[in-house]
Amino acid sequence: MPDYGPARPTAQELMDLDTPALLLDRDRLVRNLESMRMRMEERGVALRPHLKTAKSVEVARLAVGEGGPITVSTLKEAEAFAENGFRDLLYAVGMVPAKMPRAARLLRQGIDLKLVVDTPEAADALAGAASAEGIVCGVLIEIDSGGRRAGVLPQDERLLEIGRRLAASQGTRLAGVMTHAGHSYEARGRAELEAVAKAESAAVTEAARGLRAAGLPCPIVSAGSTPTAVVAEDLTGVTEMRPGVYMFFDLDQVGIGVCGVEDIALSVMASVIGHNRQAGQILIDAGGLALSKDVSAGAFMPGIGYGRVCDLDLVPLGDLTVANTHQEHGLVPVPDPGWFDRLPVGARVRVLPNHACMTAAAYDGYHVLQGGRLSAFWPRVNGW
Repeated sequence: MPDYGPARPTAQELMDLDTPALLLDRDRLVRNLESMRMRMEERGVALRPHLKTAKSVEVARLAVGEGGPITVSTLKEAEAFAENGFRDLLYAVGMVPAKMPRAARLLRQGIDLKLVVDTPEAADALAGAASAEGIVCGVLIEIDSGGRRAGVLPQDERLLEIGRRLAASQGTRLAGVMTHAGHSYEARGRAELEAVAKAESAAVTEAARGLRAAGLPCPIVSAGSTPTAVVAEDLTGVTEMRPGVYMFFDLDQVGIGVCGVEDIALSVMASVIGHNRQAGQILIDAGGLALSKDVSAGAFMPGIGYGRVCDLDLVPLGDLTVANTHQEHGLVPVPDPGWFDRLPVGARVRVLPNHACMTAAAYDGYHVLQGGRLSAFWPRVNGW
């Protein structure tokens, strides 16, 4: 773990890091966390942030304090957060019986780990695996609120069938319903975002009403994506929201319209490693692995490529972007030769990512900046 001393200028501290390096601006992070916390508090909805983006115990503690509630995307995350004192977890990925032994170990430790299914067959398989382990697990039914990725439609007769099977089994208890409006990432403009947010809430609350009308319990009504959590006004009937990337934000979220560039807390620091004057481009050592190959922001900001190039203070360098990548090379076209003097070989730049979740996944942890100075290294929980 790096040792950050107190007595050097930020520029020199950054120059001492190996590149590519993942930087996290703690001040921006805290501002983003507080804004979402207050937004949910004003609407009377619990915040169960999704840690699939940050995968960091330190970030989770800033987001919700000790214990949770939080959402995870891997059982490795669940294990790591449980080991660090988080007791209320939702594993928001469809559960299969082969993973039940790992889940059962957490449940035996007193961890309230809730699982997810979306078909009667999956409910039966999960119930059987839980019974074989001698445990009882809370299960949420996933609802399709328009994303068409996973989940059962709220009016589908299978919803009640799943609920009945979970409620009747000795290995499971019906804990509620959940949904994720992932299609909010495709919305264009505030009006479309608000429509998706309303549809998300409507779908999951309709499902909850249907279960209750059939005499089945539904204490948890869980929704959430960052765009819908940012724009939703009426969350009547929803008990919790699960945004994730709001912690860091990224260029994709800027393009969708839910944040500004000044809200992006995550960046990749890279070194200039070459000048290709005949091609009119600068080479940096952050390529497809360091930045990811995600070009989602290009749907909103044509020409943004694989990320926006900034100086060490995160001030954009004109309109420079990483236009192309190879495995370890990023290619930055320059509009005039003056950029070769401004960015000599060995210079450092910071690249704002298109998709924070994918970009951060390549790194072991975050070099944390606070008040403009390097203050800590926070490890990530990578893998499955």
